[in-house]
Amino acid sequence: MAAARSPQGATGVGGTKGSSRSGGSGRMSGSVRAVGRALHFPVTGTARGIRKATHAHGAGESGLGKLIELHAVNGAGDVMITVALASTVFFSVPTDEARGRVALYLAITMAPFTLLAPVIGPLLDRLPHGRRAAMAAAMLARAFLALLLSSAVVTGGIELYPAALGVLVASKAYGVVRSAVVPRLLPPKFSLVKANSRVTLGGLFATAVAAPIGAGLQILGPRYPLYGAFVIFIAGTFLSFTLPHKVDSAKGEDKALLAADEEHLHGPRQKKAPRPGLRTVGTAVTHALGANASLRCLSGFLIFFLAFLLREHPLTGESAAVSLGIVGVSAGAGNALGTAVGAWLKQRAPEIIIVTVVAFVLATAILAALFFGAAFVACLAAVAGFAQALAKLSLDALIQRDVPELVRTSAFARSETLLQMAWVLGGGIGIALPLNGTLGLSVAAAIVATGWLTTVRGLLSAAHHAGPARQRVA
Repeated sequence: MAAARSPQGATGVGGTKGSSRSGGSGRMSGSVRAVGRALHFPVTGTARGIRKATHAHGAGESGLGKLIELHAVNGAGDVMITVALASTVFFSVPTDEARGRVALYLAITMAPFTLLAPVIGPLLDRLPHGRRAAMAAAMLARAFLALLLSSAVVTGGIELYPAALGVLVASKAYGVVRSAVVPRLLPPKFSLVKANSRVTLGGLFATAVAAPIGAGLQILGPRYPLYGAFVIFIAGTFLSFTLPHKVDSAKGEDKALLAADEEHLHGPRQKKAPRPGLRTVGTAVTHALGANASLRCLSGFLIFFLAFLLREHPLTGESAAVSLGIVGVSAGAGNALGTAVGAWLKQRAPEIIIVTVVAFVLATAILAALFFGAAFVACLAAVAGFAQALAKLSLDALIQRDVPELVRTSAFARSETLLQMAWVLGGGIGIALPLNGTLGLSVAAAIVATGWLTTVRGLLSAAHHAGPARQRVA
């Protein structure tokens, strides 16, 4: 009986001790896991939240969500390079010398880009099956150019300028391809304006997050934002190939021309045109493109003109850095608001939206020129950002509505190229003007007035002839 009880007792005692150790070990490991989850959650939770937002309403299934994420990566990398170049070309030297250096930067980078930009659209037409590879190549090129710039920003060597030109061309080439890809990734019952709103908001969000990180890296040294850009663009290179294979499909597509004659208003051309262009788009699209070009020209002008003006003559009671920050935040907030409102107004007449926002910018620019001051400068930056975003989304809606599907992708590529050229022109005007606030904003008002007066009649006529059935772009 003793022998019988002993093993039982031993088992019972041993089992109790084992259970106690197991419970203690389990509690400890559970605590460690809880702490790990607590530390890990801000990253994983944020990532899940972002993925849920970008993939909502069918965007995940169509592949649009991945394009939104890719565009966010693109925006983050670009802002890192912008921070590094701005600190080198703009902030590191006296104002007069900085104007000369930026003028040289524009001459060496922007002028060749105006010659290269028209090539991007036709080149895309010849590479309809390689859009993912084209975006990956644009990312990879900027990654290695960022490494080249990381030494140039320290030594100040002449290689800074051709490398910066390469970054600019690669960035704009990506933008053109991205605009051409969006129609291929529309979820069911998703409008093009809504899709572009999501893509743009993803880029703005990433830029807002990456900008302070880039500024922090800049404190460590001018190389470090460029190292960050290298890492980001390498990630973007691989992410480009995760887009769906239908991005590379060109089935049913044709080229588009940049005119609006009666012979080509009713669909894709039936016979071979003498050269590629944007015909088949109709007057509404061409007038909307002209109005958007004036706003894009204004954007380039304000960026360069106000950058030097506020450095030399800061806003009342503020330092140069704070003045630039106020204008930059105002423009960014206006752009984000315009993108959000664009999705909300997606069922309104796009022509009326463009006419209204350009008129709003014109009135604001005139007031800012007449009553030059801190409040009006910040207001103009915000209104210009708002109008540019909303007008671009309305142009996208018109292309969706009026351009036949066979030529829609090519139309996006070519219209984006023209808008980038308008930005280059505005930047050149801004750098050439003397630093007089009233004069500069008067020129800004003249730029907008030219675009508005030359397009308002055509847009209103197009809206009238479109009729209620075509005004609702869903």
